[in-house]
Amino acid sequence: MNSLLTHWHPLLVQLAESASGGDAAHDSNHLHRVWRNASQLLEDYPEADALVVMAACYLHDLVNLPKNHPERTMASRQAALLASRQLAALDFPARLLSGVAHAIESHSFSAGIHAESIEAKIVQDADRLDALGAVGLARLFYTAGRMGSGLAHADDPMALHRELDEKAYAIDHIDTKLVAIPAKMQTEAGRRLANQRLLALTSFRDDFIAEWAASPATP
Repeated sequence: MNSLLTHWHPLLVQLAESASGGDAAHDSNHLHRVWRNASQLLEDYPEADALVVMAACYLHDLVNLPKNHPERTMASRQAALLASRQLAALDFPARLLSGVAHAIESHSFSAGIHAESIEAKIVQDADRLDALGAVGLARLFYTAGRMGSGLAHADDPMALHRELDEKAYAIDHIDTKLVAIPAKMQTEAGRRLANQRLLALTSFRDDFIAEWAASPATP
């Protein structure tokens, strides 16, 4: 298996980089981090096919639409179809194509497709881990800036008297989506890592809100 991974890794990276769309939150560094996360998870699940996991990690964002795009929910399905065509053209093992496609289409929050295989569960967890921790925090604000979102509600950053609105306020995304990630992880290993990384986000959120809501200085 190691020789297969060594052979396919540069080819997968090349395919992924050819589809780069200038989104720094979903660039080649993101793909490398997802594969690194998946490699860590694979240590707990030796029955998983590592080549399927690696291919899906690098090709899951071949079609990457902004979070506010009207066809966002279809992006992972489109990426799975494109990946299948491109891999087949490179003589990727045909028996693995359906597994790669399923792992890609089910990785997305918005697609709502249940991950059935252990490979798909690992890829989904590995991708979601990159939404947490210090890098996840940086990606959160980068994406919010691209969408034109504000940092936080001027008078109610904790959303005590309003509904959370992640599209309007970046800090709301932590409580709207990110705090729920650990409980939704598909693997026990992923859940452990997610809980560790979530602490960095919630600690930042509390410090941010304390500074944001501080009373104005008096003369």
